[in-house]
Amino acid sequence: MSIAHEETILIVDFGSQVTQLIARRVREAGVYSEIAPFNSAEEAFHRLKPKGVILSGSPAGVPEEGSPRAPDVIFESGLPILGICYGQQVMTHQLGGTVESGDGGEFGGEFGRAIIEISEECVLFDGLWKVGEQHQVWMSHGDKVTEFAPGFRIVATTEGAPFALIADDERRYYGTQFHPEVVHTPAGGKMIANFVRHVCGCAGDWTMAEYKDAKIAEIRAQVGDKKVICGLSGGVDSSVAAILIHEAIGDQLTCVFVDHGLLRMNEREQVETLFRDHYNIPLVVVDAEERFMAGLAGQTDPEKKRKFIGGEFIEVFDEESAGVGGADFLAQGTLYPDVIESVSFTGGPSVTIKSHHNVGGLPERMNMKLVEPLRELFKDEV
Repeated sequence: MSIAHEETILIVDFGSQVTQLIARRVREAGVYSEIAPFNSAEEAFHRLKPKGVILSGSPAGVPEEGSPRAPDVIFESGLPILGICYGQQVMTHQLGGTVESGDGGEFGGEFGRAIIEISEECVLFDGLWKVGEQHQVWMSHGDKVTEFAPGFRIVATTEGAPFALIADDERRYYGTQFHPEVVHTPAGGKMIANFVRHVCGCAGDWTMAEYKDAKIAEIRAQVGDKKVICGLSGGVDSSVAAILIHEAIGDQLTCVFVDHGLLRMNEREQVETLFRDHYNIPLVVVDAEERFMAGLAGQTDPEKKRKFIGGEFIEVFDEESAGVGGADFLAQGTLYPDVIESVSFTGGPSVTIKSHHNVGGLPERMNMKLVEPLRELFKDEV
């Protein structure tokens, strides 16, 4: 279950390590964004009804057999599209242009800082760059566009990329060979803001206050009159989740703090004082040091430790749910990066960085449904 936003930008992920940064830049422009892997992007497109689409970079090469493609529905929709690096190349290929491997030809790949020269005006440059100027950007590509698709024009070049930025203003399609989402392209964030605000027509008024109100309504609709237990660690994420859920459903929520023997000094006492005395939220403290230490004894593999910890937490929460009259829901402080980094989107392009115990460590059998009010947020947004 996710919040419906009037203005959303869909980011199609082809496996770039910096796709999250694209989402961050869009949200910094005051517009909600979600990431979907290319192989489930069509479903996300219909669900989100976005105002525009951004195609991410990728470690793959467009000329490679079996390399990922964007769903045709995106090009058939008439919506604005911004292709970044691989996104530019795959858009060019799918619309009738030519992409060649960086192994040969006149232009090779570029990796690192590059200087871009502005050759024509473009809406993405509004308030930023003027014709004839040169600016720093960040490149990371081996393949390159050698012939752009019909309808496009070149608006910027670099020494190694004659099609550094291309534009089809009539269809509102734009492609950058460089990465505007990274800090090494100093004006890149504003360029993405120009795309979502000026090209896609988004108002840019998405705020955390709006998110909070919508999420409280969503929690109430999801939970109804049922009971929820929240796995409280004492950290920012689970604490904010607990307070948000309590605001939504009051004493239908019980927080469970598990003392697993790996806490910081006085952490247990601080959590008890904060939630019982300050927030007045029902709290159960479970002394589970022995069972956790026994399960971790002799284990040196970090991933296996995370899997064990996640599974053991669920066992404790299942047991404690009986003590509150049978909770139907388990609440967690899962964040958007936890989801992205823990799973490869069920066969999607993103490489697993590590399993987060809230996501990758959950057992297949679980007696409670999940309530995760922060699942769509980045850390600083929490």
